[in-house]
Amino acid sequence: MSRFSYLCLAGPTASGKTAAALAIATAWQNTRPVEIVSVDSALVYRGMDIGTAKPSAAERAQVPHHLIDLIEPSEAYSAARFVTDAQRLIAEITARGHLPLLVGGTMLYFKALFDGLDAMPAADRGVRTALAEQLERDGLSALYRELQRVDAVTAARLKPADQQRIQRALEVYRVSGQPLSSFHTEKVALAHAPLISLEPDDRAWLHARIEQRFHQMLDAGLVDEVRTLGERGDLDADMPSMRCVGYRQTWEALVAGDLSDLPERGVAATRQLAKRQLTWLRSLPQRHRVACDAADATDSVVMLASRLAADLVRA
Repeated sequence: MSRFSYLCLAGPTASGKTAAALAIATAWQNTRPVEIVSVDSALVYRGMDIGTAKPSAAERAQVPHHLIDLIEPSEAYSAARFVTDAQRLIAEITARGHLPLLVGGTMLYFKALFDGLDAMPAADRGVRTALAEQLERDGLSALYRELQRVDAVTAARLKPADQQRIQRALEVYRVSGQPLSSFHTEKVALAHAPLISLEPDDRAWLHARIEQRFHQMLDAGLVDEVRTLGERGDLDADMPSMRCVGYRQTWEALVAGDLSDLPERGVAATRQLAKRQLTWLRSLPQRHRVACDAADATDSVVMLASRLAADLVRA
């Protein structure tokens, strides 16, 4: 019997994950109630509803959802914190006799949960402040050259313009005395929980869905949502929250004062995200693929989930 007590549902953006998850919950509501744990790095932010395609209030009332609206956009949320939160929730939900259904498209979070994380040094506010001051004084290129000296392996895999990751790599080095790359060496992989993967047979179907959904977001007020976030005064374009697909393009368009090419840029960025998500999913040996563009996709997901869940450990 599997030692796992939870089931995963993943897929690229706009593949129908929310609808599929609600269909599973509805099918099992009288047998084994489902609680959904979000695996989405954007849904953790309060006030970011339209551009994240956050489940509606009605959908969240229908089925308990977790890891949504946890923090302010000015705060940070990490893969390590996700693993801690997810493991706690899986235990709590299972203890209630319910089924934890992990749903989302942030593949780094799934990977961290499946494979575990290296013991990274904790963030140091003093070091982070010093790096920010150095960035302001000397520029990002100086930080990147320093990283090349102390951690050539990490520097080689980062783009010279990747400010957030360059600063984090230097922070790790200054706090621990070891390069960030030394924390990504040999690691014992854990067995993977069963995962249903929503993938289109026809990529054009997904592209059309992405375009339609981005236009719906614009019609629903995405620009006003991002404008309101900008007016808070505590956010900037380099924060993780504002680097989310859709938000970054909208922020840049507002700063430039030109929204004319926003639909095109937003759709293109979202399609690139979907491509990366699909590449990651295809690398998973335990994935059970369902064609999300098939007419019977929802029924197929529910049937597959029932079969997989029959082997899960109950509390």
